[in-house]
Amino acid sequence: MLNKNYLKDKLKSGDKALGTWNIVNSSMLVDIIASTGLNFIVIDAEHGSISYETAQTFVSICQSHNVSPIMRLGEVNESLILRALDIGVHGVQIPNIQTVDDAKLLVRYAKYPPIGNRGLSPYTKAGLYDVKNAARLVETANSNTILIANIEDETGLKNIESIVKVDGLDVVFIGLFDLSKSLGIPGEVRHERVLSKLEWAVDIVHKFGKKIGSIATTPEMLTLLKSKGVDYITYSVDSGVVKESYQSIVKKFEEDL
Repeated sequence: MLNKNYLKDKLKSGDKALGTWNIVNSSMLVDIIASTGLNFIVIDAEHGSISYETAQTFVSICQSHNVSPIMRLGEVNESLILRALDIGVHGVQIPNIQTVDDAKLLVRYAKYPPIGNRGLSPYTKAGLYDVKNAARLVETANSNTILIANIEDETGLKNIESIVKVDGLDVVFIGLFDLSKSLGIPGEVRHERVLSKLEWAVDIVHKFGKKIGSIATTPEMLTLLKSKGVDYITYSVDSGVVKESYQSIVKKFEEDL
């Protein structure tokens, strides 16, 4: 990816970054969300129905607003990661990273040699469709692509120190909903046991000079995550934000009758 990576630059400067999840297959909605001042949008190809063709359109929309498009894929898969990066996303986010080998595979598939073994085609959006960009693409993409590893259970937490040490990994994302499920308290993301695990993870990730992320579903949770030192925060999901907004309007309407 030859374009400026707004998200990576922001995190490197020490600032916190705010984004959201995109699951609704609508270029107009993505354009609206990207115009709000968010730092990044995670195009969800794990739970969403978004194709690579559609995702590439979303990438262009995000970049027009100086917003970094990130793509969440369903697994550490060489073909999925290659295709996502070739359509020009600024980074990939991979769920359920449990071991150091998982993290190393992510880096291997996402980085060009000598760091990894990503396949090269400059005739893509990432290479601006120009063979003359081949050499520059390898050098630039290796330095400006952001890689985010989701840790979502106790196995991943147990191995977090070895995971965060992997060169090329930028952000460790703690999936609070899946973590709460693995702790036997599904959905209770503000439970003391869940938050204590998050605080412990923040200390470890920062100790090794990496950034940590997590999800907020309410303004109060957003404030809480900032106070805990979380750097990369996703706020809710576009479908949820739209539904909750209209539900509040309906409630207000009915109360006024």
